[in-house]
Amino acid sequence: MEIGQKIELTITDVAAGGDGVGRYDGMAVFVPHTCRGERVLVRLVRITSACAYGTLCSVIEPSPERRVDFCAAAGLCGGCDFAHMAYTEQLAVKQKIVADALTRIGGFSDVPVAETLAAPRPERYRNKMVFPLGTDARGQAIGGFYAPGSHHLVPLSDCRQGDRAAALWLSEILSFLNETKTSVYDEKTRRGLARRVFVRLAEGTREAMVVLTATSAKLRETEKLVERLLAVPTGYTLKSIILNIHKEPDNLLLGKKNLVLYGRDYIIDTLGDLRFHISPHSFYQINAPQTSILYETALSLAGLSGKETILDLYCGIGTISLFAAKKAARVIGVEVVPQAIEDARENARRNRITNAEFIVGRAEEVAPRLAEQNERLSVVFLDPPRKGADRKAIEAILQMAPKKIVYISCNPATLARDAKILAEGGYKVEQAIPADMFPNTSHVETVVLLQRQNT
Repeated sequence: MEIGQKIELTITDVAAGGDGVGRYDGMAVFVPHTCRGERVLVRLVRITSACAYGTLCSVIEPSPERRVDFCAAAGLCGGCDFAHMAYTEQLAVKQKIVADALTRIGGFSDVPVAETLAAPRPERYRNKMVFPLGTDARGQAIGGFYAPGSHHLVPLSDCRQGDRAAALWLSEILSFLNETKTSVYDEKTRRGLARRVFVRLAEGTREAMVVLTATSAKLRETEKLVERLLAVPTGYTLKSIILNIHKEPDNLLLGKKNLVLYGRDYIIDTLGDLRFHISPHSFYQINAPQTSILYETALSLAGLSGKETILDLYCGIGTISLFAAKKAARVIGVEVVPQAIEDARENARRNRITNAEFIVGRAEEVAPRLAEQNERLSVVFLDPPRKGADRKAIEAILQMAPKKIVYISCNPATLARDAKILAEGGYKVEQAIPADMFPNTSHVETVVLLQRQNT
């Protein structure tokens, strides 16, 4: 096998990262944008001692599950690595990814993994869209998404993952930047003003927020920009227009300083019968209809009776905490982002929930402190970032020994790793339920119930 060599493969599986997998001379070859069961021609681009990687040249014998008409930019931008798969196949693959991770990484052989919960709306589901900005060959401002594994900008006029409103506001901002000759930030030279466009939509209330990130506050004719954005017909009410100042040469989405150009610095959304206060820096699930299903599933697994004390680690703006507070005696939410905790407390006040308290701090610092205070917990909700839960936080949970742990994960690999630690500490993984929060991508959310054993 040599780099540049073209080979024929039969794709037999799909890996956790979304690549199809076939074997050539006994070696695994990973190929993006392929489906199980199809014969493909592949060009090898990387070879290691353990496996090889290739790019798809052509499909010799397509799978019945192959889809070809989802998006003209599929394969160019890095957004939808499952765009080539029929939706039923996406759900089946995600179930298998979760089951494989629990077996291979966690060492579990008997965990029942349910069929993946389908999203109510597999397209136009994203309530948050982020468009990096750049320039074309003529020096005109463009917006879109980065190509996979790069910062090469693929310009887009629309994205079928998000509401059309986001693309319309992006288009208006690009026109404004070009007409006012506003410079666009260049990562290489670190010069330029406008960096990205960030849109949040509240499906329950039809409120919207538009954020333009820039390296300084020296944006000309902001009144004109506000007027133009308000005039775009979208079906949403634009409640917040913000200029976010992001000077640092990093890849963070937002800088720390927000200047409100119009309206307020937050929008309000509803999930179920609760109202949530969402600021630019808030973590909020990007698929609202599926989020309701996800949380209902998590609360169902917790089996709350109204008497429990609950710890919600990595609570964000308090979404799970407040749903749980309606069915429990007391809830403690922990989150490291101060703005998110402010939003969580405001959300509790707005919803007249008095049995939820929120603590600013790292999970790995607050959880051990609660354990030292002999906090008696019935249920712990764990909803960590992709890197998984911190080991110190897990050890503190084991010390407090709640009856149940409901782990909500966006990464099957770290879920399996953490579940293994919890199982070694006396818990049994009773059930795993994948949920498709991110249709047309390889990402999968999973809810797992772990029950303390009588040891």
